[in-house]
Amino acid sequence: MTLLGGLGAAVSQTQAQQYPSRPIRLLVPLAAGGLGDTFARTVSLHFSQRLGQPVVVENRPGANQVIALEMTARAAPDGYTILQSTQAGVVFASALRKNLPYDPLKDFTQIGLLFTTPFYLLVHPSVPAKNLQELIALAKSQPRKLNFASIGIGSGHHLGMELLMLRTGMEMVHVPYKGSDRAMPDMYSGRVQVMFQGPTSSLPAIKTGKLRALGISGPERNRAVPDVPTIAEQGVPGFQMDTWFGLTGPAGLPRPVVNRLNAEADHMLRAPEVIEKFAASYLEFIPSTPEQMTERVRNDIPLWTKVVQQVGIEPE
Repeated sequence: MTLLGGLGAAVSQTQAQQYPSRPIRLLVPLAAGGLGDTFARTVSLHFSQRLGQPVVVENRPGANQVIALEMTARAAPDGYTILQSTQAGVVFASALRKNLPYDPLKDFTQIGLLFTTPFYLLVHPSVPAKNLQELIALAKSQPRKLNFASIGIGSGHHLGMELLMLRTGMEMVHVPYKGSDRAMPDMYSGRVQVMFQGPTSSLPAIKTGKLRALGISGPERNRAVPDVPTIAEQGVPGFQMDTWFGLTGPAGLPRPVVNRLNAEADHMLRAPEVIEKFAASYLEFIPSTPEQMTERVRNDIPLWTKVVQQVGIEPE
């Protein structure tokens, strides 16, 4: 048994040293054209140049990203099929869907985080609140009078606000929209008054005065608007709602392969041309170890599953 085990390890080590010897498929659980797809194509270009083999982007959207995740879980653990994973797919889908065709904790190898994007807590200028504590006081004095927008039930915009309400005792009415392009006009008009929104839509509205930012959901202030404090520093300690993207493979991915991919991701995230390309998107690049990404997933799933249960969302 010891001899066979040693031979198996030696073969695995040799294969890892030769990796990659053929093209790699990079699954993207999103449609072409958005920020996630654009970033995946940057990963493809950088990895192809560094690894000496083509890294081919394959968009596989649908079913709350479950399609791409299932393909990854079923792939051979050889490093030739990897996934640009997202918090929405890995974490939220596990809380919102019944009978997943994979185990989100056991059927994957986390390679490393790529970046996070925070949410800004936005209010219409007519709302008489200049900071989070004033909003909390207003919402508590007039329960369910304020409306908050999201881009859909179970989205980060929605669940982040539900978590904030649970932590602060606010009661507001949820108004789900089918995308930011439909929600933002109603925010501008004041039809809905409150929303968690990402940087791309938030920053122009903040800088033109169309909307007011009361806080940022990430662990640190954002360099784009350094005067906007985090929610955690405004009396909600530990609050964090920043959506993340990472690289994920099937379970059993050899450690040397994981290390190689992680090292290339780290190199890419520190490359000046990549930093410059996405500067206007205000992404927070977060080179991480596989263990750090695994810990993030293990912490996120029970947190957001509990939020879904507490607010009474029925898994589909």
